[in-house]
Amino acid sequence: MNYHIAVIKGDGIGPEIVTEAMKVLEEIGKKYGHTFEFEEVLMGGIAIDQTGCPLPEETIKACKKADSILFGAIGGPKWDKGPKEMRPETGLLALRKEMGFYANIRPAKLYPALADACPLKEEVSGGAFDFVIVRELTGGIYFGEKGRRGDCAYDTEQYSAEEIKRIGRIAFKMAQKRGKKLLSIDKANVMESSRFWREIMHDMKEEYPDVAYADMLVDNAAMQLVRDPKQFDVIVTSNIFGDILSDEAGMITGSIGMLPSSSMGDGKQGLYEPIHGSAPDIAGQGLANPIATILSAAMMLRYSFDLAEEALLIEKAVDQVLKAGYRTKDIYREGSEDILVSTVEMGKKIRECLQ
Repeated sequence: MNYHIAVIKGDGIGPEIVTEAMKVLEEIGKKYGHTFEFEEVLMGGIAIDQTGCPLPEETIKACKKADSILFGAIGGPKWDKGPKEMRPETGLLALRKEMGFYANIRPAKLYPALADACPLKEEVSGGAFDFVIVRELTGGIYFGEKGRRGDCAYDTEQYSAEEIKRIGRIAFKMAQKRGKKLLSIDKANVMESSRFWREIMHDMKEEYPDVAYADMLVDNAAMQLVRDPKQFDVIVTSNIFGDILSDEAGMITGSIGMLPSSSMGDGKQGLYEPIHGSAPDIAGQGLANPIATILSAAMMLRYSFDLAEEALLIEKAVDQVLKAGYRTKDIYREGSEDILVSTVEMGKKIRECLQ
């Protein structure tokens, strides 16, 4: 099969980590007889520098034509002082809107080989956990009416029934493919929008009788993530709650350099990216961890291309490399028996395991 992938390397460490993910995909292509055609396009700070726009029209067109998008990271101090509409991050928000990506999928997995990097005690973490957060991405308080009146400011939380239903469908279907457990997180004891969210989710659960469904208030969820993360399988929640909880989930895995993500809509197309930023302070030094981007590529194979076997092979290769003790700087422990490797060397070790 031939797959056309739009590649946005972006700023900072973006080019380094995306290059390693592309090499892994090429290795998978050789092994399984697939062809991955990469089309590199601009977004973010580099796009501002070269075109005067954080998201050029050519990039939008290329992304819409592609089977999916592989993305690194954007932004940096160089572009922080410009007007809001000319900052790199606006390019990413605009691209998600143009592509209709309303669901952000963030796995949170603690690998047994990195159990000592988890800030939780091992009796709490269990030495390993694996859950995923499905966050609504284009609605809620971030996109509701906002403004100022005199000495007051306001932001409005608003969701339509269809916005809740479409994110709910993705979460229920994901739960069906995993442990058949879905937890919906809201603030229904206080917020009317959350009470509406809960009503819609309760109606939807009747369509998925094979999924064990439950509700939880967001403040309790924040506590439960650090009390017993093993209890979770699939979590679905609103934009703002998902933003906060997914960062908390990322922290308890030991390093944000390990966590992939995807943004998707109604079709098979998706935007696949690591959850971390562009880290301009370490760019070009070979210190960046490419694993999150490589695992994002594995998510692309599974969710956009239905290549579950190929995705699993990449995930197993990452696990084997970690068990062998290879570590980039962010997960390396001074004085340990771990083997410190560069960005390129980590990518090479993972490709060797694929072979």
